[in-house]
Amino acid sequence: MHYGLVMECDYRYGHSIEEGFDEAFAIADLAEKGGLDGVWLAERHFAAPKDPLDPMGGGIPSVVSTPLIICSAIAARTERLRIGVGVNVLPLIHPVRMAEEIATLDHISHGRVDFGIGRSGFMRAYEGYDIPYAESRERFQENLEIILAAWSNEKFSYEGKYYTLHDVCVIPKPVQQPFPPIRMAATTKETFPQVGKLGYPIFVGLRGLNRPDLVVLLETYREAWREAGHAGNGDVYLRIPIYLGKTQETAYAEAEESTMRSYRRMAQNFALSASNAGAVASEDRAARGVALAAITYEDLIRDRLAYGSPDSVISQLKEITAELGLSGIVAETNVGGLIPREQVAASIDLFCKEVVPGLR
Repeated sequence: MHYGLVMECDYRYGHSIEEGFDEAFAIADLAEKGGLDGVWLAERHFAAPKDPLDPMGGGIPSVVSTPLIICSAIAARTERLRIGVGVNVLPLIHPVRMAEEIATLDHISHGRVDFGIGRSGFMRAYEGYDIPYAESRERFQENLEIILAAWSNEKFSYEGKYYTLHDVCVIPKPVQQPFPPIRMAATTKETFPQVGKLGYPIFVGLRGLNRPDLVVLLETYREAWREAGHAGNGDVYLRIPIYLGKTQETAYAEAEESTMRSYRRMAQNFALSASNAGAVASEDRAARGVALAAITYEDLIRDRLAYGSPDSVISQLKEITAELGLSGIVAETNVGGLIPREQVAASIDLFCKEVVPGLR
């Protein structure tokens, strides 16, 4: 089992960007010293700061618009922690540049990179880069093909819809052979069997999906995996909000406001983007928006979170691991970005010192 942390790299309203970077590096240090297996940085773009008292929900901005640069800094200050991005949004960057940067990071970290990939459902990121979201699926596939060709051949050529390349030699090649482990994100019904057919390990979350839905979708992933003739039964990492307190009541109370604000904001984003160009029926944006708008904290605790005392969270994560057949758990430690820094650090400390040892 892999136990890691998601790093959203938020900076808080009324605080500086520099403090956001400081907190991100402090969290990476906690993960390294606490014996966790890895950190997974988000990739986020164009989240303007908003007053958290804003009735529309407020946005918590992030400093992680270029996660691979932050990954390099983390690699330089750690010795054993694996480092990944959950996920690199492939359609937003030239694939040759991505191949070069991941390979370079693999050298800087001495082979500690995990290559998380996905399209992202945040249409605003595509608008900011002037890339139509409707092209995201085709661009994703083309970019991945180019990256793998760049790593697998001394020189390669490629002719596609978006890129035409002739005798390109990418240097350096990755340390890990044939390339860093790939883990693909899935959030829509159609993506799960596609990832299974390709034979890639999968990264799933409990933001837009609940546990009962995820059980069904993971079965389609594993069925496609088996039908394609891949060995084993798939490989699943779960990104899940985890927050710990000394007591159940303390954990629930400290995380409630930030967590609920996050899910309300997500509901608004789903609803507002449902009719945008490029949205497809399989994404269920409108339905997800309606469901999340009506969700209660009790619903979240039951189906989407692991909050509580260390003993309670150990029990919850054992149940979830068995239910979903997990090979990794990646903790999202500050859902909504509003939990005070000291409380986040205390929760991570309990996760490292009490929960993970109780799960191993």
